[in-house]
This record gives sequence, C-alpha cells and structure tokens, in this order.
Amino acid sequence: MTGPFLSALEPWLAAAGWSALTIAFYLLARRIYRRWPRWWLMPLAVAPALLIVVVLLLHQSYGAYIHGTGWLVMMLGPVTVAFAVPIYEQRGLIRSHWPVLAVGMGVGSATAIAVSWGMASLLGLDDTLRLSLLPRSISTPFAMEVSADIGGVPDLTALFVVMTGVLGAALGDVILAWLPLRSALSRGAFLGVGAHGAGTARAHQIGQTEGTIAGLVMVLVGLLNVLLAPALAWMVN
Repeated sequence: MTGPFLSALEPWLAAAGWSALTIAFYLLARRIYRRWPRWWLMPLAVAPALLIVVVLLLHQSYGAYIHGTGWLVMMLGPVTVAFAVPIYEQRGLIRSHWPVLAVGMGVGSATAIAVSWGMASLLGLDDTLRLSLLPRSISTPFAMEVSADIGGVPDLTALFVVMTGVLGAALGDVILAWLPLRSALSRGAFLGVGAHGAGTARAHQIGQTEGTIAGLVMVLVGLLNVLLAPALAWMVN
C-alpha cells in the first residue's frame, strides 16, 4: 500500500512545493526591495528570476510548474472583483476629474495597443504573439482576461505585463524628468496607465496623491479594456 499511496501523493506534494516556493520567493523579494529599493530589485523581477533558476536547475517544465501554482492564477478572479473597492473609495475624485481621466485612459490605452501591434508587425511576430502583446499595458487580471477574449495566450500576456511594469517603473523617473508634468494628477495617471501595478508602486514612493491616482487609473484602464475587448477582438481578427 505504501508504494501506490506515495505515488498518488507525489503530484500533490510537488504542487504544494511549487506553490510554497513561489510565495516564499515573493516574500523574500519584498524584503529585499524594502531594504534596497532599486528598480532591478522589484519583486516582480526578482521572484520570477529566482523561480526560473530553480526550474532550470531541477530540469522541470513550465507545465509542471503551472500545474502546482494554477490556483494562484485562479485567485486573480477574486482580485479583479476587489478592485471595485478603490473605485468606490475614490468616487469623489472620479466625479471631479472624470473628463481628464477619461481622455487620458482612452489615449493611453490606444497608444499602448497601437505601439504593441506596430512593433509586433514590424518584427514579424506571428499572430499568437501579436495578440498576446496587445493587453500588456494593463494589470495582470484584466490583461489575461482580454488576451483570452481576443485570441492571445494569457500566460504569455502575463509575462509581457510583468516586463512592461518593471521597465515602465524603471524608466518612469527619467521620462517624468523630461515631460512637463507638474501636478500629482498627471504624474500619477502617467505611471498608472504606462506601468500599471509596478508604476503604481513607484507612484506611491513619489507621493501619496500620485499613488492614489495611479492605482485608480490602473483599475479604470483595466475595466475599460475588458469592456472593449469584444470590439478589439473584432478589429484584430
């Protein structure tokens, strides 16, 4: 009985191990970033890098890893619902600045999609990669939903989202130094639209108002893209 029982239990132990390792690496990366707040030490960059090293050392496949951590991806659904909280809390801010926010979100989303499509076409990427790239500038829960709706690969989209966030947060300070963005509203919206979650974290480091605006815009841009996903799918297919 022992042999068959252990054989049946082994996949569950492996799944628990990958989940525990993912969470542990993320918590470790957060501690490192709090100690040394540098863009290349952001948890979104450090935790995946550590996981890649372990996967390669153990000669494991992506399929084995995602089999053990799929429940973490499923948690993105409840996270998406929870985004309603900051929208409700900042409803007064939305009422006061909704024309500016609406224009900024529309232009920012359209620019990100157009640049992604143009660069993918210029580099000759296939349709799967091109469609997976389109939602790269919105936060992961929304981006994966949009990617699935338009025919992309949600897992690839999640990777592109992380890369966009890390690079956007890294280059945000440089771009802000060049652009004439003086108000907290404009700086926060810039980081929230351009670098979603990572940009929002950087905006909170700049100021409380910037962080609040960035988080709000990040959520609203995600909702906007999810609502417009059917139209986007019709345009690109």
